[in-house]
Amino acid sequence: MKLLVFYPYAPWPLDRGTNQRTFHLLKALALHHEVDFVALIDKSEGMEGLDAKKAVFGEFCHEVEFIPFEHPPWQKLFPSRLLNPLPANVQHWQKPHITAAINQRLTPGRYDLVQFVDLVLVPYVLPHISHTPYVVDRSRVDLQFQLMVYQTQQLSLGERLLKWEGFAKLLSYEKKMARTTKLEVVCGPDDEVFVHKHISKSAPVMVVANGVDLDYFQPGSAPDPRAELSTVIFCGAMDYKPNTDALEWFFESIHSRLLMLIPDVCILIVGKNPINEVKAYAARPGVTVTGSVPDVRPYYRQVWLQMVPLRIGGGTRLKIVESLAIGTPVVSTTIGAQGLDLVHNENILPADTSDTFAAEIARALTDHALRHSIENAGIATANQRFGWPAIGAQLPARYTSLLSPSTIHSS
Repeated sequence: MKLLVFYPYAPWPLDRGTNQRTFHLLKALALHHEVDFVALIDKSEGMEGLDAKKAVFGEFCHEVEFIPFEHPPWQKLFPSRLLNPLPANVQHWQKPHITAAINQRLTPGRYDLVQFVDLVLVPYVLPHISHTPYVVDRSRVDLQFQLMVYQTQQLSLGERLLKWEGFAKLLSYEKKMARTTKLEVVCGPDDEVFVHKHISKSAPVMVVANGVDLDYFQPGSAPDPRAELSTVIFCGAMDYKPNTDALEWFFESIHSRLLMLIPDVCILIVGKNPINEVKAYAARPGVTVTGSVPDVRPYYRQVWLQMVPLRIGGGTRLKIVESLAIGTPVVSTTIGAQGLDLVHNENILPADTSDTFAAEIARALTDHALRHSIENAGIATANQRFGWPAIGAQLPARYTSLLSPSTIHSS
């Protein structure tokens, strides 16, 4: 098959969960099909090093094209936003020069299928469905994500009305995509349930769980490389709402309870682009905020466990499968671990209230045998179920099955 794969960013370096997922799935597709890769490059992040970045994808893609991009201004409420049927977040990704570039590529007969990432790119591809069908890979289900964020916010009546105006448009657009796509690829069963319950019962959905690079995330070679003091890590992009919300809940409702149980516990917050609220946690005793680090593996190996106090679900959960692979036990909310099919007290410790979350962290920190058992089970689980090659191989076969053999170009 000949595929056009279109991303709203170039997933390199692999310094956040969405980059890891989209990079490895792209690579898996390119192993089985001829892939032309097109990505938007945000001008605000700088244009240096594009040749080196392009070379990374050129190793396995047939053609690579980067399109410089900057977001247009957010539309004013009246008249632009209210009269525009596009959801505001989708409109925020629309530019005429990108339309022209995609139109030039998506000529009849050039590609068997186009795969793109996330709802915001639908308007570029939709005009071509009469001759080139499309698949959307969803790093998160937009409506589900925005509703979850909404539930964590305290808003005025006017702000709530504006949000619901956006939700109504987003639901309409989600339904339109469900009617026109060949397949929606989602990260977990909870995403699939949401789509079928709230968007379309008949939407074609495939769950492709997150994976991990098992060659990269390997356990440490030392028999006990852990820090001397009880140390708990929280890892992820620190400008991403689910992560910042998780830390807000932890420090408002869990940290003080944990200190009563383990007074000398250390909290290590590791991840790029910490917002000011995250940086402020470093003022608390025993709390370190690193910001971006060149390699997260030494931090995983030195800590005693990872906490995942997520209250906003959907999308990627790379931090958990990375922890499993490298041998770092995990305490997580049910939402945080959705879709991974992990077993309580075997390869994960789940907790959903402030009291139980603090208690489960304390139990794991004080029970060496429990930590060691979960560590070994996690490594075995990751090796059996979460390697990227096995996970990624599901997509090429499914894409071939979507099309009639007589319509597929030979690669």
